[in-house]
Amino acid sequence: MIVKDIQNVKFYLVDLQNADLQNANLQNADLQNANLQNADLQNANLQNADLQNANLQNANLQNANLQNANLQNANLQNDNLQNANLRYANLRYANLRYADLRDADLWNADLRYADLRDADLWNADLWNADLRYADLRDAKR
Repeated sequence: MIVKDIQNVKFYLVDLQNADLQNANLQNADLQNANLQNADLQNANLQNADLQNANLQNANLQNANLQNANLQNANLQNDNLQNANLRYANLRYANLRYADLRDADLWNADLRYADLRDADLWNADLWNADLRYADLRDAKR
């Protein structure tokens, strides 16, 4: 049996590279500095999760709930964030280079100093998002 309801758990510095966490409930989880490179987090609930400094490079976060998540300084390069809920998410200094953010909900997200070079923001909801000092060179909208 695979347990995927692991909310409120502390995974500080854990290595979850290539992990299958589809549909997992990681609400309020502490994943600071975690290695989630190539992890499959499709449809996962990461609401209020702390992913500060986490490595999520090449992760699949399609349809994931990241509302109010702390992704400050996280590496989200080349991630699939299609249709992800990133409302009120803290993405300050996050690396979102080449990220697929099509149809993502970034309503009120904090993207100050984020690297969004070459990101695909087609149809993303950026209402009231803070993009001050973000690098949007070659981003698609």
